[in-house]
Amino acid sequence: MRIPFNKPFIPWLAFRHLIIGAHSGTIAGNGRYTKKCHAFFEKRFGFTKALMTTSCSDALEMSALLCRIEPGDEVIMPSFTFMSTANAFLIRGAKVVFADTLPEFPNIDPAEIEKLVTPMTKAIVVVHYSGVACDMDRIMDIAQRNGLFVVEDAAHAIDSWYKGKPLGSIGHYGTFSFHETKNIISGEGGLLIVNDRESVKRAEIIWEKGTNRAAFYRGEVDKYSWVDIGSSYLPSDAVAAFLYTQLLRFDRIQARRKKVWRNYYALLKPLEVTGFLKRPVIPDFATVNGNLFFITVKSAEVRDNLIAFLKTKGIIALFHYLPLHSSPYFIEKHDSRALPNTQRFSDCIVRLPFYNSLTGREARYVVSSVRQFFNQ
Repeated sequence: MRIPFNKPFIPWLAFRHLIIGAHSGTIAGNGRYTKKCHAFFEKRFGFTKALMTTSCSDALEMSALLCRIEPGDEVIMPSFTFMSTANAFLIRGAKVVFADTLPEFPNIDPAEIEKLVTPMTKAIVVVHYSGVACDMDRIMDIAQRNGLFVVEDAAHAIDSWYKGKPLGSIGHYGTFSFHETKNIISGEGGLLIVNDRESVKRAEIIWEKGTNRAAFYRGEVDKYSWVDIGSSYLPSDAVAAFLYTQLLRFDRIQARRKKVWRNYYALLKPLEVTGFLKRPVIPDFATVNGNLFFITVKSAEVRDNLIAFLKTKGIIALFHYLPLHSSPYFIEKHDSRALPNTQRFSDCIVRLPFYNSLTGREARYVVSSVRQFFNQ
């Protein structure tokens, strides 16, 4: 049996909507399907303003512009994340300050954030790892007391909730990814959520290359012109058409992915009881959205040996992430603080194969192979 790490879900209906879009007369940005996607997210989750982007990286870059990040500003974020989280703020000239994770889960530790706030701090960026919410009440309290922006990197977290609130709706800005490894996909693609109502018009301007073209199309101005900085962040309507077919199946996709997650969680319990590994620890305030499933083993050596063993069984598993604070690019820029929890999760996390069509039989084969490794 061969089990890849990921298998994108591409319904045949996707091609029908791509053809419809192509015959509509335009497949440039902000077309018919882009508007349909915006309407879905705003109605489904109550987001103040949704703007599709070409990637989550672009949504993060837009959030940095909206926070008016300038050279010398400090931005606190986790080291345990993808480099796009940091890049978006570094290219605006910010000093990125990395915080450690919680000991029991690889989300940013609010107590570590509190220690790192200085008069130069401008924003906090949180990453909801594997779709599990950070402690947003504590983080928003820190931000409000210090006059800071909060950006939610919710790349993993579509349809995840914190105390009944959808992730991406709590901070000033939220960002999502529709990369092919995510719950709903468009190959590449992302989404910016603007929760600060005063920033909505500026967000549209930044999104449209610094012009007020969105207002022009609504008939609010008689011509559009260059009014602010920005870039071409909006995706082709063909990307939106592909995503829209996923949204039509949103509930079915989510039900299936959550079932895969629960199946892994139940099957792996005996291996946790015997002390070979740990399953994810989900806080009471958070939900599971079926983004990915990871286990934590005892060391980097065990992790590497397990991944290699699974490969011999036809199973592709991966690790996650290499810490940003000790990366070749950033190591000389880091302030030399040790981030022990970050390092431990980086050394010990194994991500198991996860996709919509993963069957119960395949999940049992993966878990039995993990069991075989540890029984050796």
